[in-house]
Amino acid sequence: MILRIWFVVICVAAGILLSPAPSPAADPGAGPTDVQNLLKVNKDDRILGNPNAPITIIEYASLTCPHCAHFADDVLPELQKKWIDTGKAKLVLRDFPLDGEAVHASMIARCAPPDRFYPFVDTFFADQPQWVTAPDYQAALTRLAELGGMSKAEVDRCLANNKLENQILNSRLVASKDLDVNATPTFFVNGTKFIGDPTVEAFDKLLSGLAAKS
Repeated sequence: MILRIWFVVICVAAGILLSPAPSPAADPGAGPTDVQNLLKVNKDDRILGNPNAPITIIEYASLTCPHCAHFADDVLPELQKKWIDTGKAKLVLRDFPLDGEAVHASMIARCAPPDRFYPFVDTFFADQPQWVTAPDYQAALTRLAELGGMSKAEVDRCLANNKLENQILNSRLVASKDLDVNATPTFFVNGTKFIGDPTVEAFDKLLSGLAAKS
């Protein structure tokens, strides 16, 4: 109950109510310099790929978002083969939870060892239809976490971590207020917001252009 109350408070503070539609009177938010600072990789980020890769893709996603699951399941594997595994690009997934279920899933993924973060995320996305609709979604998430090597006691301690919970909620607040993120998934590539459908072809065209300039 506390989680849901605070989630609503933060969403209201950000001027959004879990809607993908942008506000017609949106705050201009942070200036250009602040935006670039916000889009720099920081200590809380989990990086997929070579940290020194010249192209940085930042994705704001919710683990309960079907479109995010589609990207993770069908688009990212192709991008990973050509761009991430070859050291040309790196991906940073940041939390933009759409509901309390997504907050809890993100908490569990971030409680895993850093090198297990993306395997946990991949599992949660792949099994999203099952755990999101389960009568007891926390129990369903716990079972998935146990398959990944976390014990139930570790999951329970993780979900009681108020600092981590606030970090995840703040990720959404900052993205909404200062980066004009109002839907998931939203991408930034080398500090510029990606516009259009996040298909393999669209990303490949964009990344090829950036690589040619480097």
